[in-house]
Amino acid sequence: MNNALIVLVTAPNVEEASRIANALVGGQLAACVNIVGGIESIYRWEGRVARDNEVLMIIKTTDARYAELEEQVKALHSYTTPEVIALRIERGAEAYLKWLSDSVAS
Repeated sequence: MNNALIVLVTAPNVEEASRIANALVGGQLAACVNIVGGIESIYRWEGRVARDNEVLMIIKTTDARYAELEEQVKALHSYTTPEVIALRIERGAEAYLKWLSDSVAS
């Protein structure tokens, strides 16, 4: 059964994203984290529309590790309410999904 997830997390800069990514991969909470720079986020915060430049982390993990991963992100993140959104991977290359599962501690 495929229990793989992609977790999306934004961060204010590459340095913070790298620090979080290293902790997640180093702690075997994630198999891989891609850091995508150059995104602009427009969102509602404290009753007004805000706009910021951010980076996006695309985190690959499993259901079994999600709760601990979310807690780790919240502990390391500078935002009061960081974006942490999990999406189920419906399909993928069998060898890649096996590597993903083997790369995170269960």
